[in-house]
Amino acid sequence: MKTLKDVACGKKVKVTKLTGTGPVKRRIMDMGITKGVDIFVRKVAPLGDPVEVTVRGYELSLRKADAEMIEVE
Repeated sequence: MKTLKDVACGKKVKVTKLTGTGPVKRRIMDMGITKGVDIFVRKVAPLGDPVEVTVRGYELSLRKADAEMIEVE
């Protein structure tokens, strides 16, 4: 199981599962991150938080804790 937090800068991955629950999972889905969508990791801050990604044509910054809830392949 690999999460978005583990993905290196410049890589493109596909979402396989969201592991969060309740309002946190809902917020991630509202940002356009759903099962089967492609995510391109643009930048990772020096300390790993936040992670900048491109999803569905727009840029997004995710906290490390949120990125950990997104399983990818």
